[in-house]
Amino acid sequence: MVIALAASGAAAYQLAVPPAQEAAHWREIAWPFPRDGWPAGRAFRCDGACAGAELYVRAKRGFCNCDRGVADDDEVDRVADIDLISLRFVAIAPGEQVGIAELRGRARRYHLGHSDGAAIGIAVSRHCDLFVAAAQGRGDAGTVQRAAINFLETQEMKAWVMAALDGR
Repeated sequence: MVIALAASGAAAYQLAVPPAQEAAHWREIAWPFPRDGWPAGRAFRCDGACAGAELYVRAKRGFCNCDRGVADDDEVDRVADIDLISLRFVAIAPGEQVGIAELRGRARRYHLGHSDGAAIGIAVSRHCDLFVAAAQGRGDAGTVQRAAINFLETQEMKAWVMAALDGR
């Protein structure tokens, strides 16, 4: 019986998910930024694999670049709300194309002047409407970006994004 118990305990230990590979669990928090020209959005904090990361999302209806959408990194820098987190952000890599639901645009990684963490700016558009997300967290920017995009791709968030862009 002792041998069986030890063997099952060893098997359970080997099958356990290491902390670095735990799933990300996002919970909603209050919108932390003062009012500006756009409606407040939604904010989330991550527990689990991206512990401590925060994600801020909102729709910006009536985006002015209706024909091209989010076409370049300069546009992501201007519209993705990274400046709400820190005015001293510096891009650390060229952006890349991303899609969320039916929207297409770009994501870009940043270093924040006030912390040792990373930030991600995401801007995607549909016709003349824009959806932006800014995420910040400690550690690797790629990990924060993957966790944020995976969360934004959940059915609940895709439905909210489309409703927000439709003015509901």
